[in-house]
Amino acid sequence: MINNNSLPQDPYILLSTINMKLRNQFKDIYKLCQYYNLDINILYKQLKSIGYVYDPHLNQFK
Repeated sequence: MINNNSLPQDPYILLSTINMKLRNQFKDIYKLCQYYNLDINILYKQLKSIGYVYDPHLNQFK
């Protein structure tokens, strides 16, 4: 579970929020994780649990 009060806890809402932030604010997942102080492995695991993986070429979870 993501331990950041500024990000949603529900994995589907988190997916939408992360993809929006990647599209509009951050050029890659590493910058986003650094900004929000997130463990990238936890983020990957949480979104993979609902069937999504990060595509670095598209800079989004698909």
